[in-house]
Amino acid sequence: MGIVLNQSIKNTIITYLGFGLGAINTLFLFTRFLSDEYFGLITFILSTANILMPLMAFGVNNTIIKFYSGFKTRHSQNSFLTLILFLPLIIILPFGAIGYLAFESLSNWISNGNVLVKDYVWLIYISAIVFAYFEVYYSWAKVQMKSVFGNFMKEVFHRLGTMVLLFLLYLKLITDDELIIYIVLVYVIRTCIMMIYAFGIRKPVIKFSKVSNVTDILKYTTLIIVAGSVANIILEIDKFMIGYYNILENVAYYGVAIYIAAVIGVPSRSMHQITNPLTAKYLNEKNKEGLKELYKKSSLNLFIISGFIYLLIILNISELYKLIPEQFSQGILVVFLIGLAKLFDNLLGNNNAILFNSDYYRMVLIQGAFLAVISVLLNIWFIPKFGLNGAAYATFISVFIYNVVKISFVYRKFKMLPFSENTINVTILIFLTAVVFYFWDFPFHPIVNIGLKSMLIGVAYGGICYFFNFSEDITKLLNSMLKRK
Repeated sequence: MGIVLNQSIKNTIITYLGFGLGAINTLFLFTRFLSDEYFGLITFILSTANILMPLMAFGVNNTIIKFYSGFKTRHSQNSFLTLILFLPLIIILPFGAIGYLAFESLSNWISNGNVLVKDYVWLIYISAIVFAYFEVYYSWAKVQMKSVFGNFMKEVFHRLGTMVLLFLLYLKLITDDELIIYIVLVYVIRTCIMMIYAFGIRKPVIKFSKVSNVTDILKYTTLIIVAGSVANIILEIDKFMIGYYNILENVAYYGVAIYIAAVIGVPSRSMHQITNPLTAKYLNEKNKEGLKELYKKSSLNLFIISGFIYLLIILNISELYKLIPEQFSQGILVVFLIGLAKLFDNLLGNNNAILFNSDYYRMVLIQGAFLAVISVLLNIWFIPKFGLNGAAYATFISVFIYNVVKISFVYRKFKMLPFSENTINVTILIFLTAVVFYFWDFPFHPIVNIGLKSMLIGVAYGGICYFFNFSEDITKLLNSMLKRK
């Protein structure tokens, strides 16, 4: 776990820096410098592009990670990487042609009569392409065990760029309409920088010679499109559906709540940058013991860290919402439900990496596609009835079912579970901490209240985890921070 912990710590710091910038943008700048409708429009465009991203990438961002370590010669690696670079064009070019010829019909369907959305439908296509190729170049770097710079570009760069643009909007140097276009331009620049960095690590040598296992690669990359689409549909369809029902302001309120809850997933995102290629390596080498150890450790470490973050959020949520416009407080229940779903995601450890890099991904994709359909149907059912909370209900139920299916499948095929005795201990600790601190408030300014309460929670939660040594990796990390031998 040395390289995992080392890069995970760096990635976590970078990711939280990005989330800090994003929190300033989402909670304070967007909500004050931009109308709720335009804020909802930006959220709708980017969420829809994220749904399309796995299709535009043709699954090659995952394919690189799964197959790269299996190529041993420089020549075979060059041929494989050449294939990877050009595969997404199989989808991007035909989709662009269809979109150009049938733009009116497609834009009418996506906008569902909303004139403001219709004017910017073309940005969804552009955003999906740059999202896709960014992931391709990022994976290109990750297989060389270089994930830190890519993580900076993924988490910090576009948020910093968006912050600058929001201040330009506040100073009336750009308009609301220009802001949307410039935000997409920031993502384009981000992808170009990532390409330069990735090619600096491993310069592409275009080789169109035959790739030895091209049939297996194409089967995998085709099916992984479904996997990525399933995951993104479950995560992003709620925002798309809210926008589809012509409630752009609600997309903004929901987006803020989702952003707050998404902080819980940061440790998972950081650790997966390095556990993903490491998992693929263990699978390719048939190292079952190494895989089992990684599965349990990643689950426990993520559960402890994300459990602490979940507690900080739900125990301070009322004070946090006092800092932003009152209408956004409609999303409090959304934070609770989506946060719990994110906590469950972290409990799975590197489960996704095991599934998508193993030979059993086909069956999981079928199950995932079925659950994506359920997610869409639940959103169609719940959103008209319960609004924002309905979208949260649908997402929580979908994520819960999907995760249970994934845990069960890994257990059946690999005879491994991510849980241990300490998983139960941490669960009890999270529950008791929530009970003790939920009704504990201070009569000061919300920021002061959040700071005081967070320190008390941190001392209690962290102290118990450290005293009982729930995780050897976290205890070692704390010891090194405290300079203890």
